[in-house]
Amino acid sequence: MPKIKSGIFIMPFHDPAKPLAQAYDEDMELVIRADELGFDEFWIGEHHTMAFENMPMPELFIAAAMRETSNIRMGPAPVCIQQHHPVHVAGRLAMLDNLCKGRLDLCFGMGSVATDLEILGIERGDSPMMVAEAVEMVLALWAADGPIELQGNYWNISMKDHIDDVVGLGVTHKPYQKPHPPISMPITSMNSGTAKAAGRKGFQPFAHSLIANNVVANIWDTYETAAVEAGNEPDRSDFKIARAVFLADSTKEAQKRARTNSVTGGFQYICDLMDRSGRDRGMFKRDQSTPDADVDVDYWMREQIIAGDPDYAMERILQMTEETGKFGTLVMMGYDWDDKDAWVNSLELFANELMPKVNVALTD
Repeated sequence: MPKIKSGIFIMPFHDPAKPLAQAYDEDMELVIRADELGFDEFWIGEHHTMAFENMPMPELFIAAAMRETSNIRMGPAPVCIQQHHPVHVAGRLAMLDNLCKGRLDLCFGMGSVATDLEILGIERGDSPMMVAEAVEMVLALWAADGPIELQGNYWNISMKDHIDDVVGLGVTHKPYQKPHPPISMPITSMNSGTAKAAGRKGFQPFAHSLIANNVVANIWDTYETAAVEAGNEPDRSDFKIARAVFLADSTKEAQKRARTNSVTGGFQYICDLMDRSGRDRGMFKRDQSTPDADVDVDYWMREQIIAGDPDYAMERILQMTEETGKFGTLVMMGYDWDDKDAWVNSLELFANELMPKVNVALTD
């Protein structure tokens, strides 16, 4: 396998007491530091009506951050594609890819925040079909030259009556990267329909940080089977795995901090969302028979959160890889800077000590 890449994914998680401007400034400082430290990728979540996850248009952040960085690739994770008209998605992403001269990565997925769907008038049950239709339409718009006629169940797109080549009416703008930027899909469950769709389309699988390692392993197996059936050649270097990683100079210090800082705060927040909506905590579980009450800090520290010094973190990643198989990108989750110095130190240890160890151990 080639070099294993490093990434960061911010949902983002921010203390709602922080002013939005301060939260965005901290996110900008994070991506600038990540670029300086040699991280390969930076991903930003899209949420429209959430106090903690307060980035309604990650493309705007990316456009600003591209001017402050030199090498790091960035992408929305995901574009909640059923929440936008496909013409708008295709146009603004093509523009963004040209603005950043091809440093754009993409992730297409299904936004599922209840208030986002409500304010946009989208029925939750329609979302999977809307995502599939929107993805096909965006790809068709990027490939189109001349008249367009796309008929769907949720959108109808037509441009044929007023095309005028002389004055340039009727152009759909194309991305800088050909035929388009790399596309991944976020995956959170066993035997996932999204994993199957990614395999069929030749997109990259992106395993979420909230899930257990046995689910991550199943994601690759599901993706690989669908890819082969579609005539595609699955490549583990395309496999992105997100994990909550918090590093310190000693494992004792890291684990003590992680139990009380914004890492476990982020996990508790997601569990609170599930509890209040009447959903169980099944997304987190290795075994669905585990009681919700046992999906707690101790469980997260064993299963999802890697907190320690770089040597301990390396041991945990090797254990993970024994179950999941090899992967192409290790994406660390970003959390609110409740202690900036500790978070910057964690970031530096990840880039300067952990990732070199990962590549020595796992790269062929």
